[in-house]
Amino acid sequence: MPPSKADSWTGIRDAEKFGPRSPQGPSTLIPEVAAVDRREPADEDCLCLNVWTSGLGPGRRPVMVWLHGGGYSQGSGSFIIYDGSNLACRHDVVVVTINHRLNVFGYLYLAELGGEKYKQSSNIGMLDIVRALEWVRENISEFGGDPNNVTIFGQSGGGGKVSTLMAMPSAKGLFHRAIVESASAIRGLSKEEATSSAEKYLSLLGLKSSQVDELQQLPAEKLVAAMGGGGAPGGAGLRLAPVVDDFTLPRNPFDPGAPEISASVPLLIGSVETEVTFMRGTPLDPMNDDALRAHVKQTLRDADDAAVDRLIEVYRKGRPGISNTDLYLILASDATFRAGVLTQAERKADQRAAPAYLYYFTWKSPVRDGALRTFHTLEIPFVFDNVDLATAMTGSHQDRYALEDNISGAWVAFARTGNPSHEGLPKWPAFDSRQRRTMILDRDSRVVDDPNGSERQALLALEHSRGL
Repeated sequence: MPPSKADSWTGIRDAEKFGPRSPQGPSTLIPEVAAVDRREPADEDCLCLNVWTSGLGPGRRPVMVWLHGGGYSQGSGSFIIYDGSNLACRHDVVVVTINHRLNVFGYLYLAELGGEKYKQSSNIGMLDIVRALEWVRENISEFGGDPNNVTIFGQSGGGGKVSTLMAMPSAKGLFHRAIVESASAIRGLSKEEATSSAEKYLSLLGLKSSQVDELQQLPAEKLVAAMGGGGAPGGAGLRLAPVVDDFTLPRNPFDPGAPEISASVPLLIGSVETEVTFMRGTPLDPMNDDALRAHVKQTLRDADDAAVDRLIEVYRKGRPGISNTDLYLILASDATFRAGVLTQAERKADQRAAPAYLYYFTWKSPVRDGALRTFHTLEIPFVFDNVDLATAMTGSHQDRYALEDNISGAWVAFARTGNPSHEGLPKWPAFDSRQRRTMILDRDSRVVDDPNGSERQALLALEHSRGL
């Protein structure tokens, strides 16, 4: 069911503990990131938020609302690295993190199967977020926040949620800036795809399509178990993600172009260099030429040998001396995460209504003897000014602090003004599809026009040749 407003109360309410997360399956996080997961208890009644501020009472501080990652199936807003204390105290902003319904509890599309009762059972997880943003609008001034200057920001699945909100009518006016980290949401699921997934899920529970009411009678543990893999992508073959339902989400978020409904909202978006080293099973050890070719071919969904060889050669030429493993990890990240990020940045910039700013994070972590390189999620501790809470991810080298200051400063500057430029970084120009100016975030942060452009063009040409 869609979310409802919380009951009011009188007196003082104890709000010193983190609320429950959405029910979900076992964690799929790598150990370095699992170390910063609080693993708070789960409950279906999980719509709650956390607020950090340096002062109560009416104020004009920018508000930064974080949407956690984990696809649309796992995670919570209470991870240790999401602690907003340092951002709030060092940068004079109000930080909010959210828990909301995930997987089948938040993204099982029942509008076509359940009759009138379930007419609004669509994108429930997204509507939970909208309700939380409404709470921010109604209450954040009591925490010193400015309800007219709200930034939504998120990484991975959280970035997908940010992108989706940019196309949702119910979210219009609830936020004024948007930051998308290592994610994109170009298209949503069709109603047909989502209905098919719901039918499959009912079948896994031994139910017919006409027995939707039975779902509410089953314990949460059984609903989670039936998802397979906790609802993670690929688990039981279910598709649990935002649906273009002509109602809560009337169009694809960024296809064929950026959504008009959020045209005035500036966008900061980017990715990290080796996103895929976050994924379990990604090859990290040295590989020979044959193994490289096989891995690239698999990533590119069985492109022909000649095309694979041409692409590998472009990467070798652009990065002299690169190892086969590094070449593969960068190429695989470019072909998956970064490709969507670039498309979304291009479409926002081409709209010519509000600026888009693009970043590329290339700092390498020393953990696991450097094998993880620049893995998915690595920028988060730098964004939150929390590298000392994330030594499992960042190590403990002193060079972290200057980069932490520069990145958190840029995110806060963007939240404050809609422009990420600040004294610690070179002037950060807006992105456009011609010059493609990009901020490289590393020990030596710098602006580069179309970084690794020959690689980008080669990947794009390959996709076009295959009609993708």
